[in-house]
Amino acid sequence: MTTNLTEPRTCSVARTLEIVGEKWALLAVREVFLGNRRFDEMVRKTGAPRDTMTARLKTLVAAGVLERQPVSAHPPRFEYRLTQAGLDLYPVIISLMQWGDRYLTNGEPTPMVLTHSCGHTLGAVTTCSSCGDPILARDVRPTPRREKDNDL
Repeated sequence: MTTNLTEPRTCSVARTLEIVGEKWALLAVREVFLGNRRFDEMVRKTGAPRDTMTARLKTLVAAGVLERQPVSAHPPRFEYRLTQAGLDLYPVIISLMQWGDRYLTNGEPTPMVLTHSCGHTLGAVTTCSSCGDPILARDVRPTPRREKDNDL
């Protein structure tokens, strides 16, 4: 089988970015993780334009990242809750935060510190689920799936 070099690669990263790759989408998810679940709170905390936040929340709900739940009937009010798919984005949010803290603070104190339930400041590390070693780019080999592997 020949690969057409002009066609984009089938890629889980690209598919994911279709949903959460826009700035306001991940910031909305961040706010829900921080406990700000109502539309007005998210707009205020992120600085997003209202129409943009509305569009991003609709995308996140349609993709199954968030659920929209009513909290009052009169006036109608809603809040957004993370689904399991949304909860699974937590390591992504933490990794982005840590990267920004490391490379973008210009020596200033970090804007937020996360404390784990053990009482220590959180330092997230991605590890191999089999051996437990930290994952470093130099130790990983991408292996394309063969078509017969997809039938498993």
